[in-house]
Amino acid sequence: MPGAASLPLRHRVSRRLATLAAILCTAGLAPALPGLAAPPARAQESAGPGLRASLLAQAPAELRPFYAARGWSPLWLDGAGRVRPAAALLLEQVEQSRADGIRPGRLRAGDLHRALDRAADGDPRDLARAELAASRAYVAWVRALRSAPRAPMDYESEALTPVVPTAVAALQSAAAQPSLDSFVAGMGWMHPWYAPLRAALLAPGYDAEQRRQIALNLERVRALPANPADRYVLVDAAGARLWMFAHGRAVDSMKVVVGKPDNQTPMMAGFIRYAILNPYWNVPDDLVRLRIAANVLDKGLGYLATGGYQVLADWDARAPLDPARVDWQAVAQGRQVVRVRQLPGGSNFMGRVKFEFPNDRGIYLHDTPEKNLMLKDERTASSGCVRLEDAQRLGRWLMGKPLPRRVASPETRVNLPQLVPVYITYLTAFPEPSGRLAFRSDPYGRDAGTLQLAAR
Repeated sequence: MPGAASLPLRHRVSRRLATLAAILCTAGLAPALPGLAAPPARAQESAGPGLRASLLAQAPAELRPFYAARGWSPLWLDGAGRVRPAAALLLEQVEQSRADGIRPGRLRAGDLHRALDRAADGDPRDLARAELAASRAYVAWVRALRSAPRAPMDYESEALTPVVPTAVAALQSAAAQPSLDSFVAGMGWMHPWYAPLRAALLAPGYDAEQRRQIALNLERVRALPANPADRYVLVDAAGARLWMFAHGRAVDSMKVVVGKPDNQTPMMAGFIRYAILNPYWNVPDDLVRLRIAANVLDKGLGYLATGGYQVLADWDARAPLDPARVDWQAVAQGRQVVRVRQLPGGSNFMGRVKFEFPNDRGIYLHDTPEKNLMLKDERTASSGCVRLEDAQRLGRWLMGKPLPRRVASPETRVNLPQLVPVYITYLTAFPEPSGRLAFRSDPYGRDAGTLQLAAR
């Protein structure tokens, strides 16, 4: 397949100008994007009806509904038959798709390359071929990027997964954008963090290990939908930070504490359904054995009363057990199992509220009395759940109003007005708002895994 360097000079220069223009437009520094080299004047006069007729004659079955709905007008060419910068940007992206673990041939990169070059003669039939080649490449590109990410992510529901669109849906989404050029330049069909990471991978100045780290994180971002809902929560366990997204952009952020390396916070997605005010802390079984039983044996039963702990035979028990009748040595050794919960209030590890997205791992977001942990750079101290810097602020954003401050009853459930997706990922290479790429430590050792990144 010919590379970018083999294009005619006029086309290579036009593509670079198009890329620059798109960047300037995105930054608000250019009022409009110029087209590529204009076809001859006679071709411009006839490109409109001639191009539409050629599209009607040449469009394949999977693209016909899209073009028919728009009166056979082009998307990637303007009415005068000029190739839009978005098409040149698209060609650059698909030719560089090995950076995404995708073979350029799978995306019809060669077909698009040749069709755009031939379109310079202004012949409506060649223009139609270029238009259709761009649409086919774009559809293949979007579908490839949004299918089967290789990074592990547990989704509560298929509704939370990246959607692989039909050809018509993919093209309709592109056509609906205020600026097709900016949409393609920013890879708007992906999560907003994808394009900056990809640009960093393609830029010079990183060593082989850093490039591998960026590629691993690209796969993790691929596991996030482009825009799963009007509002969603995103937690980055590697950076120990939470973001609130609204209408495709981050509107707020806070620090969090995540799981210790031996109690890792998993990559997962769910729907936040409700808040629990005045929650109990149901102590995990391993902590009952390693912490609670050990402290009882060392400090006596007063440890339980001081900490506000109750002992239960099982989670459905109506009344607590007398802790004096429990063989705590057997509990510490794993020969006996009891359930322990901490009463609301005081030093309860859940704080005032927890936000539930039901899952079989027992992971949720919750308040914490240990605010001092938020002052640390390395915030891996929980048993897997996500402790919040400001639970009230998150609650206000989720609910659309402040959470009740005073609630007498324990375990008071307050449903969200609507479900809000939450995604927990793990990014050791992160695109900062300044445009710089931040490399982070790998507290869970996941970058040392064996994820295969060969192009598919």
